[in-house]
Amino acid sequence: MSDLSGLRRGQSYYEATARSRISGLLDSNSFQELLGPADRLTSPHLEPLGQPCSFNDGIIIGSGKLHGLSVLIASQEGGFMGGAVGEVHGAKLTGLLERAVNEKPAAVLLLLESGGVRLHEANAGLIAISEVIRALLSTRAAGIPVVGLIGGANGCFGGMGIVARCCDTLIINEEGRLGLSGPDVIETTMGVEEFDSNDRALVWRTVGGKHRYLLGEVQHLVEDDIEAFRATAINIIDEVQSPCLEPLERSSELQKLTLESLQQEHLDLSRRLENYGHCQDGTEIWSEMCIDDPEKLPLMDIPRFFKAVENNI
Repeated sequence: MSDLSGLRRGQSYYEATARSRISGLLDSNSFQELLGPADRLTSPHLEPLGQPCSFNDGIIIGSGKLHGLSVLIASQEGGFMGGAVGEVHGAKLTGLLERAVNEKPAAVLLLLESGGVRLHEANAGLIAISEVIRALLSTRAAGIPVVGLIGGANGCFGGMGIVARCCDTLIINEEGRLGLSGPDVIETTMGVEEFDSNDRALVWRTVGGKHRYLLGEVQHLVEDDIEAFRATAINIIDEVQSPCLEPLERSSELQKLTLESLQQEHLDLSRRLENYGHCQDGTEIWSEMCIDDPEKLPLMDIPRFFKAVENNI
């Protein structure tokens, strides 16, 4: 068992390490790490390329308790290669999700912070992403909710952006970012005229937590506080576990994994393109949503933000 009790709750999720996020989210002293640093599971591809290795390969996995309920948890370490996914990193995440199908925890929590796949082991990383997605969908099909949490400095992009959108539900802070191609990739590929990755305000208006929440891509927007993430995760799981609800009613807090829900998602995306495809900035989309003073949204704290957009969500 890993003793994480010395790390406090109530701290910034954005600034925290992967291990301290686990500490703040789970019940005290409940975390049991799987395949930790002592197991020395390092990437076989990095050392031959002269790259540094990490004994946990940039991801911490294990089990614990959340408000007394058993959960499995994975936390990507943005401080190691930006949380990028390689062969071992992906295998640990896949194995955790496969373990969930057998153990039937109350939920799986994925603390996502990643720029995508490591270029140093691109093919292995891409295969790993596909295996993670397969295992994630199998976990959901087994009736186990998968909750994604996004709020780290590196955002959630590339293959892990796809993984995030495969989760049942997502929790994000204002500082969190979610997308497929990251700002730097867009600028490199399409030019600065298309997207200036150095315009940080533009980046957050485009892929930041508030905008993703307004578009309906994330279901929960919280303050940058680990305790806020914890409380929201508890509420989600408590609703799913409620004995007062019939099984089919318990997924109201979650996205349903059905053909009909997929078709509805495609319809929603088509409508979004029709309604906002001409917009060049998040503020233009917010204006099309008939939000008053849309240019002020980035400066609002979360309570004021909810009040400003309460008629649009």
